Amino acid sequence: MAMKQLFSYLLVLLLSSCAILNDDFVLSDSTSIKESSVLDLQSEALKNLPAAKVQPTIAVYPNSFKDLTGQRKSNSSFALFSTAITQAPEALLIRAFKHAANGKFFRVVERVGLDDLTKERQLIRSTRQEFKENKELQPLLFAGLLMQGGVVSYNTNITSGGIGARYLGVGSTKEYREDMITISLRLVSVATGEILMEVLVSKTVLSVGVSQDVFRFYEAGTELVEFEGGTTENEPVSIALQRAIETGVLNIIEEGIQRGYWEYEEAN
Repeated sequence: MAMKQLFSYLLVLLLSSCAILNDDFVLSDSTSIKESSVLDLQSEALKNLPAAKVQPTIAVYPNSFKDLTGQRKSNSSFALFSTAITQAPEALLIRAFKHAANGKFFRVVERVGLDDLTKERQLIRSTRQEFKENKELQPLLFAGLLMQGGVVSYNTNITSGGIGARYLGVGSTKEYREDMITISLRLVSVATGEILMEVLVSKTVLSVGVSQDVFRFYEAGTELVEFEGGTTENEPVSIALQRAIETGVLNIIEEGIQRGYWEYEEAN
């Protein structure tokens, strides 16, 4: 009889745990962690924008948008040597500009690898001169706008909590923790050096953990059996940073439309 009870508890625990493990945790913006990927454009609003009537040319230098927090990864006990935020956030910013309106809003010029680009152009010129080729290189595009800013704060464990219950030795708990990342973006005119627009965007980073356990005595109190299982899922910081950047770019585009800096292309 005791073995049948033990088997029944194990069966209930395993089935319920499988249901939990197969469930997607719905976090912010109604997107589950398992479906999120940095390779996918997270903001459909930014992707589906109308094209610009005249595409402005913009430049993002490697040191113009970087991690200003110095935040280190934490395991809730001590900080690790690895940084909590990517040290190349300008890559996500460039991606957001390039994918705005499916690539039809901004013209983004290469400035991260400018030294390599310049050396390669010099090599082409010297080779053509040596072999007396008359082909001329096209001039490099210059940008009328610069993007400045950075990740200004990363606050951990802003909110934490959970809920749990136990009945007849069978229990279940659910816990969560909320972090917050904040970025700043500034659009600067190259001609005058004036800051045309500035936006500040915050994005939460949510972690969720679920566990279940069974605690029972068998064989007239002479044997103790305890089982425990659970799962934890953390929203990737890189995806949260990408969403914050895309929201900031979307805000800059909409504010620029209102101020008359650029216009949407007229629909056919």
